[in-house]
Amino acid sequence: MRADAGDVYRQYLSAVMFHGHASARACGLGATDLYALNILQLTGAMTPGELAARTGLTTGPTTRLIDRLEQAGYVRRAPDPDDRRKVTVEPVGRPAALDQVMAPARERIGEILTGYSPDQLRVLFDYFARAADAYQEAAEQLRS
Repeated sequence: MRADAGDVYRQYLSAVMFHGHASARACGLGATDLYALNILQLTGAMTPGELAARTGLTTGPTTRLIDRLEQAGYVRRAPDPDDRRKVTVEPVGRPAALDQVMAPARERIGEILTGYSPDQLRVLFDYFARAADAYQEAAEQLRS
C-alpha cells in the first residue's frame, strides 16, 4: 500500500523538527535558540531587530535569546560598522558541541545522498532551494 505523498512529507518534516529539538536540548539550548543560531550561521551578522523578524519573536524575547546564545559562546554582539548606534549579532565560529550532537544524523543523510545520481541530486537540491523560498514567503504572508 502506497502512503499518501502529503503524509510522507509531513512525517519527514516532523522527524526533522524532532531531531532539531532533541539536538538543541542535548546542547542545553531551546529549539528557538537553535533556529536563531542556524539563521545567523546561514546569513551572517544581523541586527537584533532583523533576528527578531526572522524568528518571529518580539524584542524582549529576542534580547533574552541573544543573551543565552552569547552566554553559551555561540554569538557575540558587535558594533555595526555602518552605524555605531546599532549593534549586530554575529555567530562565533562553529559550535563544536552542536556539531558533535548533529554529526550522526548528518553522516546518515550523507550516506543516503550517495545513493543518488548527480542528476537526482540536482533535482533534490533544486527542490530544497525552491521549497525553502516557498516556506519563507508563506511565513512572511502569515506574519503580515
